[in-house]
Amino acid sequence: MDNGGSTITIKGILSLLMESISELEDEEGRCVKRVISLGMGDPTLYSCFRTTQVSLQAVSDSLLSNKFHGYAPTVGLPQTRRAIAEYLSRDLPYKLSQDDVFITSGCTQAIDVALAMLARPRANILLPRPGFPIYELCAKFRNLEVRYFDLLPENGWEIDLDAVESLADENTVALVVINPGNPCGNVYSYLHLMKIAETAKKLGILVIADEVYGHLAFGSKPFVPMGVFGSIVPVLTLGSLSKRWIVPGWRLGWFVTTDPSGSFKDPKIIERFKKYFDILGGPATFIQAAVPTILEQTDEPFFKKTLNSLKNSSDICYDWINEIPCIDSSHRPEGSMAMMVKLNLSLLEDISDDIDFCFKLAREESVILLPGTAVGLKNWLRITFAADASSIEEAFKRIKYFYLRHAKTQSQIIVDL
Repeated sequence: MDNGGSTITIKGILSLLMESISELEDEEGRCVKRVISLGMGDPTLYSCFRTTQVSLQAVSDSLLSNKFHGYAPTVGLPQTRRAIAEYLSRDLPYKLSQDDVFITSGCTQAIDVALAMLARPRANILLPRPGFPIYELCAKFRNLEVRYFDLLPENGWEIDLDAVESLADENTVALVVINPGNPCGNVYSYLHLMKIAETAKKLGILVIADEVYGHLAFGSKPFVPMGVFGSIVPVLTLGSLSKRWIVPGWRLGWFVTTDPSGSFKDPKIIERFKKYFDILGGPATFIQAAVPTILEQTDEPFFKKTLNSLKNSSDICYDWINEIPCIDSSHRPEGSMAMMVKLNLSLLEDISDDIDFCFKLAREESVILLPGTAVGLKNWLRITFAADASSIEEAFKRIKYFYLRHAKTQSQIIVDL
């Protein structure tokens, strides 16, 4: 995704990378090397990440009960909305009600709902760079102007709040905050989140809090929901089961008004929400019906195991990055499932940019990384570490071989300088 050009979807570019590998087959039609994908944020690709037996049993019981084969209310089953309200309220200084919760088909649909509700003539929205490109795509469909503020790698990918203030005007409707960070692997502190809330209040805009990776924090900073600051500024909280419970294909998400001051309680606003949900298709009814059991009965050891796996994998990535001169990360991941790595093209021969790097790496080593251009940061790479340790080790060995194959000699570097 460039500053003003067309959006490059993550799935689209990953498909192209996979196609480039599919051409590399031996005489019997087998792939020359096992493909290792560190590009897609789908933890189910690796056997070390599996959902709980509680989740599987809850869905099975719901399906086999024969009670949930019909249509659900368009805003979601009441028991599902109530369970999500109770789950989110555990971390808030106030209680949510089921009326604050709307069930969506994954977090992607929640994003679309949020932007659709905010769209109006000449409106603009502030998005992070790097960020999740679905926001730009949805904004363009809604005729919302997109304005980007930078995340600062030297400050642990914190938001450049001075830039936010300079970008906002009377037509700005919202600021998007992704925490824990996708694609950066950062986790925002309580203090930084409070500063974000105060800045949004000063500007008279609301905050869209993308917390699809909520609670996936394994560094020194705990996960703090943006809704904690709902009394300062209205917050729309977006989330899903997909990452924390490792079930992205179940497409169970939520759109929640975390707003104790009642800015969203206006009957006209509520009616608009409900009417929009009337035209949407939510998740399967039997999946919705399983949610209360999943949220209430998943035990803490499951979450701890996931966090330990992610921390171990991210540490392996970080250590390997320090062994390969052409890539660099000054920020050790603290959460989510991905990190950003800076590409030093001056050390490479015949590599023109991040896209060229990723396509040649795929063809030569069967390793899939996502070019940073796809998430708004040219000549960076996004690496997903939701993978088993052996796959990550093998992937980085191949990346190192790739670097050595394409590395400039010292004399070439001196000439370039």
